[in-house]
Amino acid sequence: MNAVSRLIGRLELPLAAALGALHAQVFVHTGAWLVQLLCVALLAWRVQEAAPRRAALLGWVFGSAWVGTGTWWLFVSMHRYGGLPAPLAVIAVVLLALAMGLYLGVAMGLFARWRRGRTVPDALLWAALWLLAELGRGVLFTGFPWLASGYAQVDAPLAVLAPWVGVYGIGAAAALLAALPVLAARAGPRALALALAGVAVVLGLSAASGPAAFTLGHGTLRVSLVQTNVAQDEKFAVEHLPGALAWLRQALMQARGDLVVAPETAIPLLPSQLKDFDPRYWDSLRDHFEHSPKSALIGVPLGDFENGYTNSVLGVSSHTASGAPYRYDKVHLVPFGEFIPAGLRWFTNLMQIPLGDFDRGPLNAPSFNTLGQRLAPNICYEDLFGEELAQRFQEPTLAPTVFVNLSNIGWFGPTVALPQHLNISRMRALEFQIPMLRSTNTGITAVIDEQGRVTAQLPAFTRGTLDATVQAREGVTPFAWWAAHGGLWPLLLAALGTIVLVLARVRRA
Repeated sequence: MNAVSRLIGRLELPLAAALGALHAQVFVHTGAWLVQLLCVALLAWRVQEAAPRRAALLGWVFGSAWVGTGTWWLFVSMHRYGGLPAPLAVIAVVLLALAMGLYLGVAMGLFARWRRGRTVPDALLWAALWLLAELGRGVLFTGFPWLASGYAQVDAPLAVLAPWVGVYGIGAAAALLAALPVLAARAGPRALALALAGVAVVLGLSAASGPAAFTLGHGTLRVSLVQTNVAQDEKFAVEHLPGALAWLRQALMQARGDLVVAPETAIPLLPSQLKDFDPRYWDSLRDHFEHSPKSALIGVPLGDFENGYTNSVLGVSSHTASGAPYRYDKVHLVPFGEFIPAGLRWFTNLMQIPLGDFDRGPLNAPSFNTLGQRLAPNICYEDLFGEELAQRFQEPTLAPTVFVNLSNIGWFGPTVALPQHLNISRMRALEFQIPMLRSTNTGITAVIDEQGRVTAQLPAFTRGTLDATVQAREGVTPFAWWAAHGGLWPLLLAALGTIVLVLARVRRA
C-alpha cells in the first residue's frame, strides 16, 4: 500500500497536467461534458488530502495545462501573422498559461488550508473558491475569461442555470457536483452512494425541466451574414485589397436579407485610406442601403492620428439617410492586438500588427434601431464578457432584441479557437435568451437562437453569405437584470459569503 501511495505521489503532477489538458478539450467537444466533471473530481481527489503547498502546486499545474492546451492557437497569431520569432511566441503562450493557472493554484492552496473534513461544508468551500479563481481570471488585468469552466456545460443539463447565474455560476455548480462524491467518499460507501445519487438527481431534474422562458418573441428578421474569408496575411496587402473589397461590395449589395452584416474590419482601411483607394466606395454602399428597405452593419476601423483610432461598426439604413450612420466602437480591447499594456510596448514592437493601439467606446452603447428591432453589436471577443453586455439591459424598454457579433479570428488559423468562440456566443444567447448573429471573416458564421442552438451556419474558411431567418426576443432574464445593476459583484459576494459562513459554522461546531 505504501508503494502504491508513493507511486501515485510521483505521478500526481503529470496526472494534474493531463487532467487539465483533457479538461480543455471539452470546450470544443461540449457533448462530453461529463469528462469535465470527471477531471475536476480527480483533481479534488488529489487535493483533498494534500498539504496546502502541494495542493496549490496541483491546482497551478492543472490550471496552466487547462489554459495552455486550450489557447495554444495564440502562437499562430503571434508567430505566423505577428512575425514574432517562434521561440518567443512559445514562451509567451507558456508564460500566459502559467500566469492564468495561478488563480486556480491559489484557490486549491486555500482549500487545503481551510478544509475541515466534513462533506457538505468542504464541497461548498471548494465551489466558492473555484468561483473566486474564475472571477479573478476573468476580471483582473482586463480579464482573460476564455475557457471559463461553465462554457464546457453549454450542452449539459446545467445549461438551464445560464439565465439565472451566467457562465461563472454554472462553472461553480459543476465544480460542486464534481467534488461532492469525492469528498463524501471519505465518510464511507453509504455517504458516497448518497452523494452520487444526489448528483444524478440534480442533473436529471435539470435535463427534464429545461430552461425557464424569460423572453418573448419580437418578430422575425431575414438576415444575410457575410463571411469574407480573407487570409490574415492578405488582409492589409495592397495587391489583394482591390479584389477583396470588390467582392465585399458585391456581396453586400446583392444580399437578400433585410439585415446584412459584414465582419470585423471587413473594410480594413481607415476612411482617409478608403477615399484614396476608391472615392465612391463608401458612398455607393451608403446610397444602396439608405434608399432601400434593407439595413447593414459593417465592420471598419475609424479615426486618424490626431483623434485616435477605434475598432468600429457602422450601421446604415433608410433611418440614417438624413444624418450620420449608426456607430458602435469596441469597448473591451484585446491586449497587444488593440491596446498596449503599460511597460510592454517593447513586446508589441516585436510583432508586425497594424493599428495596435485603439481607443475604447462607451460601455452602455445604444442599439441600432432598425427593421423594428434593437440590434446590439459586439466585436470579436467582447462576447466573452456577459457582465458588460448586460449593461445594455439596464432599461428594459431599450434592451436589445438581437445580439450581433462581428469577428475576425483569422488571426488564429484553422484551430480550435473557432468552435470555442462559437460556444462562447451560444452561452451568451442562453444567458440573455435572445439570439446571437455571428458574421466572421474565416468562421464560424452562424445564427444562434435564444436557447443557444445553432440554427444555421457556414463552413469555416469559405467565402459566402449565410441567408437565414431569426426570431428576435424581448425581455430580461434574471442574469441580465442583476448583472446590469451589479456586474459580477453578486457572484463575488456570494462566493465570499459562502466561505465565511462555512468556516464560521465549522469552527462553532
